[in-house]
Amino acid sequence: MSGDEKAKTVELHRPYIDEITLKCPECGGEMHRVPEVIDCWFDSGAMPFAQHHYPFENKELFEQQFPANFISEAVDQTRGWFYSLLAESTLLFNKAPYKNVIVLGHVQDENGQKMSKSKGNAVDPFDALNKYGADAIRWYFYINSAPWLPNRFHGKAVVEGQRKFMSTLWNTYAFFVLYADIDNFDPTKYNLEYDQLPVMDKWLLSRLNTTVQAVDNDLANYKIPEAARALQEFVDEMSNWYVRRSRERFWAKGMEQDKINAYMTLYHALVTIAKTAAPMIPFMTEDMYQNLVRSVDKDAIESIHLCDFPTVNEAWIDKDLEADMKELLEIVVLGRACRNTANIKNRQPIGTMYVKAEKKMDKFYTDIIADELNVKEVKFADDVESFISYSFKPQLRTVGPKYGKLLGGIRQALTDIDGTAAMNELRTNGVLKLDINGNDVELTEEDLLIETAQTEGYVSESDGETSVVLDTNLTPELIEEGFVREIISKIQTMRKEAGFEVMDKIKVYAHGNDKIQDVMKAHEDEIKSEVLADEMVLGETDGYVKEWNINKEAVTMGVKKL
Repeated sequence: MSGDEKAKTVELHRPYIDEITLKCPECGGEMHRVPEVIDCWFDSGAMPFAQHHYPFENKELFEQQFPANFISEAVDQTRGWFYSLLAESTLLFNKAPYKNVIVLGHVQDENGQKMSKSKGNAVDPFDALNKYGADAIRWYFYINSAPWLPNRFHGKAVVEGQRKFMSTLWNTYAFFVLYADIDNFDPTKYNLEYDQLPVMDKWLLSRLNTTVQAVDNDLANYKIPEAARALQEFVDEMSNWYVRRSRERFWAKGMEQDKINAYMTLYHALVTIAKTAAPMIPFMTEDMYQNLVRSVDKDAIESIHLCDFPTVNEAWIDKDLEADMKELLEIVVLGRACRNTANIKNRQPIGTMYVKAEKKMDKFYTDIIADELNVKEVKFADDVESFISYSFKPQLRTVGPKYGKLLGGIRQALTDIDGTAAMNELRTNGVLKLDINGNDVELTEEDLLIETAQTEGYVSESDGETSVVLDTNLTPELIEEGFVREIISKIQTMRKEAGFEVMDKIKVYAHGNDKIQDVMKAHEDEIKSEVLADEMVLGETDGYVKEWNINKEAVTMGVKKL
């Protein structure tokens, strides 16, 4: 093409554009667009083969990558890139260019409105990144909803997700690092001996491998929120159940085998879950990996993102153990609900707890329940209905149309009936049968107004097949023990407020309440052992001093570092 021809006006499919002239960045000469113009979406649809200059070369490379496993773009590309790829591939190769399409929903403001500068509801992504961090924002989008749904973005939701998952994981990691530093614990010097582990450690490792398995399967099937929820549930259980139940093992003196087991189990769980979560929260997990792994093993892989995704150890998965612990946790939740109903603090010991469940648990589990709920004895019972009374009235809007003339007799029969027996019949058969003056009457649960009342001194809660009853009658001995628990808690709070280190020895003071001082004197050894005190002085105060109200008893207490 001659120079004159190149300089001619370019006719485009947009008739109002007469000519496009650009300057060459190298020579400064004019550049003109060629007249052979095609819609740019053709280029996008040609991407799978055009990027490799196929069919002119790279045939094997193209065939390895075609069709793609998945493509992902926002929902507005349905009529754009998704379509152009499909149309051209069907025309040229008679098959789809992708196996899966992951459509992304649009980001909206917290009221579900489209973000717009003119509305003033747009969020600057860089401001959000600086304020909340990249990991927190990534995590919010993973956990909030499926990728193809619109996402409402606002700071409160991001912070809540950060608190529930990332802060919990980081606090668990920080707990391990704190005590590992105190004990100079080096995980490279020990092995995780599964056969020597106690039940709680085996449970955590089972849950860990179940979680890795679930996350791997969910990600393979593009189930992003499900994978995120599996991670969040495990981290919550690891922190709020395993670590909380195992804290005293980390506090133990020396380095006995049980303490090594606790360290190695938690270490393995933290490293493994960090690798599992690394694709989702890359920066935080990298920090954890560098400190947990690279700091003690210079030959370890350079970055967590160069490590393989964790493999599942099937031998460590114990479904029965997980089911038993899940039932235990359900019982504990019901027990806490009973305490809340009775308005009894968890630090106040309770005498007896009755449990009705699908199966009875052995002593290992009942001891955990007793310790967790601060009860002296846990009894499994086939029937806890004796602690609950039921009364019935007819539901007029349903019973009236069915048995109009018999309504008075039904009301009287329900007043006279054995409530417990009637409730058992209703649960077993789905109907309550009555004989009203020779007439058969059948009432379902929707035909009845059912009221429950609990035996005085007992509180109950139920969920499905599981029921819990607490005996809330407190003896003087139980009340005194409750004072001891409260005193220990207050001293521990003062230790923290005074800025003492975890292992600092202290001196404890109390003044101004004879009842509290008598309790402290009677339980001196127990209190000193719990709060790491070498001395207890009653009748005076020194050091960090604070006034307390312990079960309506005012007292002034002090703590001093030795």
